[in-house]
Amino acid sequence: MKKQYRCSSCGKIFLNWFGQCDSCGAWGTAEEVFVEKKNKQSAGSAPTVNQAVALKNIPFNEESRIISGIEEMNRVLGGGLVKDSVSVLTAPPGVGKSTLLLSFGEDLARKGYRILYASGEESEGQIKSRALRIMKDLPENVWILSTAFLDDVLGAIDSIQPHLVVLDSIQTFRLREFAQRAGTTVQTMECANRLTDLAKSKERPFAVMMVGHMTKSGEMAGLRTLEHLVDTVLFLEEGEGGESLRILLSTKNRFGRTGEIGLFEMAEEGMKEIKDPSKYFVTKRKEPVAGSALAMIKEGSRFLVIEVESLVSQSFTPYPQRLGDSLRKDQLNTLVSILEERAKLNLYDKNVILKTTGGIRLAEQSVNLAVLMSIVSSLKHQGIEESTLFVAEVGLTGELKIVPNLDFRLREIERLGYKKVYTAPFGGKKDFSGLQVIQKETLSQVIGDVFKH
Repeated sequence: MKKQYRCSSCGKIFLNWFGQCDSCGAWGTAEEVFVEKKNKQSAGSAPTVNQAVALKNIPFNEESRIISGIEEMNRVLGGGLVKDSVSVLTAPPGVGKSTLLLSFGEDLARKGYRILYASGEESEGQIKSRALRIMKDLPENVWILSTAFLDDVLGAIDSIQPHLVVLDSIQTFRLREFAQRAGTTVQTMECANRLTDLAKSKERPFAVMMVGHMTKSGEMAGLRTLEHLVDTVLFLEEGEGGESLRILLSTKNRFGRTGEIGLFEMAEEGMKEIKDPSKYFVTKRKEPVAGSALAMIKEGSRFLVIEVESLVSQSFTPYPQRLGDSLRKDQLNTLVSILEERAKLNLYDKNVILKTTGGIRLAEQSVNLAVLMSIVSSLKHQGIEESTLFVAEVGLTGELKIVPNLDFRLREIERLGYKKVYTAPFGGKKDFSGLQVIQKETLSQVIGDVFKH
């Protein structure tokens, strides 16, 4: 073993102890590391060198993906799990990331793939207890390993030769050759690098899915370098109010579209994919309720109808509240100002509280019209027909603007059975076979048409 020193801030290696890192300028970041001394290369042997390959000569086919029976997982991964990819999944404690990966491994195992599930947090008995709860019968080609050392995992990989390795979680593993405790920068990055290099080997590639801890601020714990190292970064979050709804979001994907979401339900028998999202994002009512409006958003490659709910109430303080968990506060303040100035509605002494059914976040400008109409509906104490949608961006001038993929949105709205939609002028046909498309130029025109009495 040979002792070296590593900067805990940037990772640079030094042969001797240092006070200030000459790479990043940080003080007091020296950490002792121990590495094995490598034998000198024998005479006459040549070092292994990776040769450059012409782009057109690199073999590739679609069979490089592992397709599971969980369509929501395939969607988020970009069409399936790439065979030599490394992914990291992070979520708050108790959301169900371990359950999701165990269910995913079970599905692949039933398709004939070998799965190695390594945990640094739970014993084999605890993992089997969860498996008995979520699986009807235990597959034969799933191996469980409970250890805190990645060395043991690497040995199991060599003997089992799995198609998928699940590491739960990366911050609980360490390599014996390094003296630092698990979870430190050195151990986390060395473990991740070691596993990545092995997974992407040309001789025997395999896929890796690592669990990452999440901080209180909602970010993945540890170095952001880990996010750059892996191919795919997935976030699993709860729906509104800690309900059974779980939303799987892709924020990075080298092999597919980012921004894709997968919808799951946490049930007694484990994580189940949601085939019909409308029951979570739209409330079914017998009569219209004031403060509710429907919109269509695009999440990745899928279109979803969502319900925006608003509550407008009298404020008894000089500073009315503007609250919206699903919408940025500055965006909500902007929309309220548009209502006051362009629609001449008095909200200066009113609290405005906004949310979405299911707790899905509103990132698209296409929801502007629906948000505004839900506020107006609450203010006027008049409900909007549940078969009506609003799909348009609203400018600071109060004018309606066309949103991307409008034609696809309208066709999907028609397919789902809705009867009426308000949008900006786009020059297309006004009526589909079962959908009335109402094109208006300004917000005031939409308000006047919806609330005629």
